[in-house]
Amino acid sequence: MRTLIIVLVGLAVAAALLRFTPAAHRVLAVGIFTVVWLVVTIWNLRTGLSHGYSLAEELPIHAVLFGVPAVAAWAWAWWIGR
Repeated sequence: MRTLIIVLVGLAVAAALLRFTPAAHRVLAVGIFTVVWLVVTIWNLRTGLSHGYSLAEELPIHAVLFGVPAVAAWAWAWWIGR
C-alpha cells in the first residue's frame, strides 16, 4: 500500500508541475522534478535500509517508485509539447 501511495504522490506532483509550468519551461521543470524525485526515493531507500531490509529487497521496489513518476512526467511533457 505504501508503494502505491508514493507512486501516486509522484504522479500527482508531476501532473501539477506540468499543469502550472509555462510551455517554454516544461523540459527544465521535468528535469528538476526528476532530480528531486530521485533524491526523495534515495532518502526513502535509505530509510528502508535502516529498518533492516536488504538492498536486494529494496532496489526493485525503489526502481518502480522512481521510474513510474519520472517516465510519466517525461512522457506527459512530450505529449503536451507535440
